[in-house]
Amino acid sequence: MNQGVGKQVKQVSQVKQEAGKQRLPGWVRVLYYSGLFLAFGVGVWHFFVPWLYEWFVYIPPYENLIVGIEWTNYFFSLLLAGLSLLLMLYGRQIFGSEEAERPARRVLRIFYGFSVFVWLNRFLICFIRPWPLEPIAWAAYGQLLAAALIFLLQLVPLLALLWQVRREQDGGRR
Repeated sequence: MNQGVGKQVKQVSQVKQEAGKQRLPGWVRVLYYSGLFLAFGVGVWHFFVPWLYEWFVYIPPYENLIVGIEWTNYFFSLLLAGLSLLLMLYGRQIFGSEEAERPARRVLRIFYGFSVFVWLNRFLICFIRPWPLEPIAWAAYGQLLAAALIFLLQLVPLLALLWQVRREQDGGRR
């Protein structure tokens, strides 16, 4: 009789464990990849921004200042595009549920959380230190809308991933 009870407890435990590992809906992945694709696009676009918008016309001709701006923009672009690309390439692991990949998945999710944090700050700075409406008002509004869109596209999957982790820890009780 004790063997029967032990077997039932084991089965209930397995059912709870499987319930906690339910896959997230497909639309969460669509939002995840859409947000990262847009962030990647912003990163690549920023490689060309100084020349597209003739930044150097507005900057005094101090070589140290120009080189500093170029380097800052270059490394910003490289980091944003690179982080976004890596997170897209490792999306399968981020959404995975295999026990063997748990440590790597945790690290990848932390990096994804950092990306969301960056876009939150990008969105908030639009209100703390707004982009001037002159000489081009559409640039100010476009940056605000793009930052809000990318932030929201990345935030929803992060919340879904956190919810999934919580379910896994609770054994599917939620």
